[in-house]
Amino acid sequence: MSGGSEPVPVREADAEFQSYVRMAEALLFAAVEPLDEATLKARLPKGAAIADVVDALMRSYANRGVNLVEVGGKWTFRTAPDLKYLLEFVQQEPRRLSKAAIETLAIVAYHQPVTRAEIEEIRGVSISRGTLDLLIEAGWAKIAGRKRTPGRPVTYGTTEAFLEHFSLKSVDDLPGIDELKATGLLEARIASNEALDESEDGAAEVRAAELPLATGPDAEG
Repeated sequence: MSGGSEPVPVREADAEFQSYVRMAEALLFAAVEPLDEATLKARLPKGAAIADVVDALMRSYANRGVNLVEVGGKWTFRTAPDLKYLLEFVQQEPRRLSKAAIETLAIVAYHQPVTRAEIEEIRGVSISRGTLDLLIEAGWAKIAGRKRTPGRPVTYGTTEAFLEHFSLKSVDDLPGIDELKATGLLEARIASNEALDESEDGAAEVRAAELPLATGPDAEG
């Protein structure tokens, strides 16, 4: 017998590993919402390497009619982007957002957590309460907390549903300013470098100035 160890078999060829992949596939296929790592870990046998299982499953579906994608730190099956046109006849007619709502959503996404006053300052015009209510009703925006400033104003941020709808892993995957301006989603005055190009230090200051939502009688405001 020659010296040296025998080649280690590829993990994907291991029968036990493949059984984990099949289990994860069944769970993700049946789920009505994206599943996170903790949920998969709780359902799969002890010792299953979730990251490896999901990676193998994603590669297996990479060139299929449906793909396994990550949205908001969770995984779900989605129709392959180039085949979405086949399903257009079953899609509901989306409700069109007003220009004010689109601009407000963009500001919330890029500046979160952000207050109503800050949104109005960036837009240069006031916004009606109905605009933010519409975004919250759509499930794309939420009340994120309160700022450590006089009056403790409410701040707003985006939701997991926002990430899922726009197929984003996180807000870090938001398109750049030039892309937004090209699609007409942002007016030039809103997409200026001064308005949207915040430094990391500035973002840290905003986060540090935030309070969690109050749960007592003074929670309204």
